[in-house]
Amino acid sequence: MAARSKARKRALDLLFESEQRGLPTLELLSERQSLGEHPVPEYAADLVRGVASNRERIDELISWNLVDWTLERMPAVDRNVLRIGVYELLWADGVPDGVAISEAVALVEDLSTDASPPFVNGVLARIKADKPTTALDRDPSVDAQPSLDDADEDEDESDEADEDPEAGFDDESHQIDADNNPASNSHSHPR
Repeated sequence: MAARSKARKRALDLLFESEQRGLPTLELLSERQSLGEHPVPEYAADLVRGVASNRERIDELISWNLVDWTLERMPAVDRNVLRIGVYELLWADGVPDGVAISEAVALVEDLSTDASPPFVNGVLARIKADKPTTALDRDPSVDAQPSLDDADEDEDESDEADEDPEAGFDDESHQIDADNNPASNSHSHPR
């Protein structure tokens, strides 16, 4: 296994442990680096710090690219692999997009469900396709601006009734919208 692949696996281990134990990610990283029992490669530390510092935006981008699924309901391994993949796609210098995606897919092939590789590939492919228009330092105040049109308020009220996150969810599988991802066929993802 190549050095960067090992570093990605180590970063995944740390992100997963942090989430499962409810520990602050950067504190866990610092603890692991100081103990030295299982060395943390510098690239793994860079990935963990990058994901931790951009976590809110990363999770937002992942959530926007899910179809009938939520970030919280997917397996923890897949969620953290996607975080690493999005970080590498959008913030890591010198990592080609194809490498970021294929490395994420390889991680879930080894560590998650059979449905995870096409699921992770589909989500990352959509984020990559939107990459040229993705604002990484978006101003949150833009989203908070009130509407000046009374008609918008009526539409917002009717939209809220339609926004049941469980509506249309098939308990057996998760369907990726293949029309939005020409690089993949439809894929299912178990809970």
